[in-house]
This record gives sequence, C-alpha cells and structure tokens, in this order.
Amino acid sequence: MQLETITVVGGGLAGCEAAWQAARRGVPVVLYDMKPVRMSPAHASPDFAELVCSNSLRANTLANAVGLLKEEMRRMGSLILAAADATAVPAGRALAVDRIAFSRFITEKIEAHPGIEVRRELVPRVPDDPRVILATGPLTAPELARDLQRMLGEEYLYFYDAIAPTVYADSIDHDVVFRASRYEEGEGDYLNVPLDRDGYQGFVARLLGSETVPLHAFEAALYFEGCLPIEEIARRGPETLAYGPMKPVGLVDPGTGRRPHAVVQLRQEDKAGVLYNLVGFQTKLRVGAQKDVFRSLPGLENAVFARFGSVHRNTYINAPKRLQETLELRARPGLYIAGQMAGVEGYVESAALGGIAGINAARAVLGEPHESPPADTAHGALIAHLMNASAKSFQPMNVNYGLFPPLSLAEAAVAEGVVEGGVVEDGLVEAAPGPVSAESARASRRRGGRRKKLPKREKNERIAARALASLGDYQTRVAAAPPETSAS
Repeated sequence: MQLETITVVGGGLAGCEAAWQAARRGVPVVLYDMKPVRMSPAHASPDFAELVCSNSLRANTLANAVGLLKEEMRRMGSLILAAADATAVPAGRALAVDRIAFSRFITEKIEAHPGIEVRRELVPRVPDDPRVILATGPLTAPELARDLQRMLGEEYLYFYDAIAPTVYADSIDHDVVFRASRYEEGEGDYLNVPLDRDGYQGFVARLLGSETVPLHAFEAALYFEGCLPIEEIARRGPETLAYGPMKPVGLVDPGTGRRPHAVVQLRQEDKAGVLYNLVGFQTKLRVGAQKDVFRSLPGLENAVFARFGSVHRNTYINAPKRLQETLELRARPGLYIAGQMAGVEGYVESAALGGIAGINAARAVLGEPHESPPADTAHGALIAHLMNASAKSFQPMNVNYGLFPPLSLAEAAVAEGVVEGGVVEDGLVEAAPGPVSAESARASRRRGGRRKKLPKREKNERIAARALASLGDYQTRVAAAPPETSAS
C-alpha cells in the first residue's frame, strides 16, 4: 500500500529531526528548504541545521533540565543528538559542537536517507498537502509568515520575542518582597520588590554600566515601543523606569507603610507557583550581567534563574490558543507546528518538538493512535507548557525543572520510599532518627516533624530519574523500526 507523504517545510534542527523521525517509521517525507535559493540574513551555509548564534547545546548533565531533554532525545534515536555527539568539542559540562561538521553530518544523513526527498526551493505559502510539518524557525520567509498569519489571525502570530527573566519562587526572599496588586486590597497577584530612591538610582547605574549582547545585522531594526529592553528605556532618562515598568503607583510597602520610590513586579508564570517572571524586564544584557544586576535587587540576592531575558527576532504562535496536544493547529488538523514557531526557546527544545511532530505525523499516516510523552518527562513538560500556559501572556520557554510535576513523597524517597535519617516530600526532607517509611512520614508530620530542603541538584536528579523511567514505556509504544535507518 502506498503511504501518504509527509511534507516538512524547513531544514533547520526541528525540520530535520521531524523528517528523520517520520522516515525512520517507514513514512515517505519530502523536505523543503529555501537555501541556497534564498539565504536568510542569519545563515551563511547551504547545509541543513546551521547553528547561527552558538556552538553550545548547553548543559549535558541530568541536574539540568536541558541535559535530561538531550538524554531523552538520544534514547529516542535523535539525528540531532547523534550529530552533536559525533562532532562534539571539549566544553566541560556543556555539549558544544564543531558547527560546520555538525551541519554537514546532518545534511549527509538526510540526503542519503532513501525515505526522504530533498527539495531546495522556497515555499511561499502553507502547503495544502494532507500532512504538513511547518518548522521554518525564527526567520521564516515573509511570504510564508503572512500566509500563516492570515490563517491564524493577526493577533496570534508574533514576530518579535521580548522575554523577561524568570526565577524560581523558592529562591526569592519573601521576607523582603511583598504581595500586592496596584490599587487592590488583599494579597494581590504580584510579588513586589521595593526600592527607595538611593536603591533605585544604584540599580539604574548598575544596569546602564553592564555589558549587552551585540545586535546581529538582521536585528538592527528590531526594537519598537512594545518590546524595548529595559536598558534602552533607562537610557531615556534617570527616572524613566520609575514611570514605566517600575512605577510604584497604587502600592504600599507593608514593611515601611509608605509607597516605594520604585518597584520590580514579579508575576506567577505557572499554575504550581514554582516560577516567577520579572514583569517588563526584557533585556539584551549578557547572562553574567543579568545575574549581577538582578541579584542586586532586594529579595533577589539569591535568585536562581529558570530563564534569562532576551529580545530577538522570532516567529511563533500563541500555542495555548492555537495548538492541539499533537502539535497540530486546532484550525487545521494535519498541519503540525514544530520548533521555535511552536513556542519554545533554544536549539535543543526546537529539535525535540520537531521529533515529536515527526512521530505524531507518522503515526497518523500509519493509522496508529496518538501517544503523548508522559507529563513527567522533559518532552512532556514542554508540551504541557504549550498547552497550559496563559494565552494572554504566552512567551516561548526553555525547558527547566520548574515545568515538571513536583516529586511526590514516594517518588522522592531514596531506595523504595526509605531515606536514612528522613523522608523526602516535594523536595523537602522530614528529619527522623532512622529509616522512615513513606507511610509513617505523614504521621511524623502530624507530630510536628522538622523539614529541610533537599539540595536542588539532588532534587533535579531524582526528577530526571523519574523522567527516564517514564520514557521507557513511551519509547516502546512509539518505537521506530529498522535499525538500518538509525542515526548510527
């Protein structure tokens, strides 16, 4: 029987991974890439999966969520991870690659695969084919972007990505920040960092004196009033921030009984309240500078960042409003959105979503039921973010452990629910004189047992162990066949 062909548009990391995963399952693929017919301002090579900004694919340990995501991808037969491992260069605990060799490896594998037909041509509009995976990335051709915008509605496709830093709630000093909304009584929806005049002026001076990431040529005309970096706002005058994103009007600091000179507001980013976003603090500061500047704020001295701020050219959709769990558009089943366009940040996350889109599309062609990656895996956590984030304030997100379901008592406990000297619950250790069963921990708490935090690295490693255990069953259900078509 002749199988339906899957059309993949875009030869970046997401598109190549999507094509690879679909072809591994015996489904024919046509992969379109506009290079070299048209080169985007950011690209220089005709090869696929060109890395533009960095040769680093970030952390390579399970204590970091992106390290877990890469390990899941390896276990699922990822072409991108096979290329990265084959072309890796020394980078400590990070996975960095020889960029030219990395792209060449992927290009050769894609072009040699008998189930993938490569067409080097511009696709100016969304194809009408029954199964299409759109993975054109942050620099989607303007013609194609306009066609997708027409399909979605103008308000659901974004071309500029202004991202504010996000920090973990448990790293905020809640004795310093206060909860309130402007002009509202009660606890309010925001955490507020209060600054007096001297504190505000010191913050602005530190901000203006910090190093920023230089603009790429294709970002030169990026800024508009809706997404100015905070350092650009600060350059307009010493009090500009105090009348803008840091305005204190309608807020009273309960610690002083007075209105602060300025405030930094933090908004809850996830339903569980694990992550908080610094409202209006999109920035081009370098990562090291962001740590220094934002940790100078009262109550954020020990802030742990889940995501750093940025402002850059991007094209992405409002995923919670427009995507199904399968990564298909609600308005057009059969059209899958993969990579950064789906609403994730980073090369690894983009490739991971490409792989899921390829698996989902191939299973649909084969008449097999949809299978979602478990919610407690890195893949599942990313998809859950796309489905469950607020549509009103949706922003692309890197994978981080704040997106994962918290550890339960039994999951967190070492060695079948027993810990020497205590039991762990949701990242906390219940102190006890000896080994304690999971069941007896609750009774201990009722008797007033003491609690202390489990070290973050250990907590993250247990989340990773749980994820890899859950991944096994999913791998079996969606397994690709013939070993001769694998990346190795």
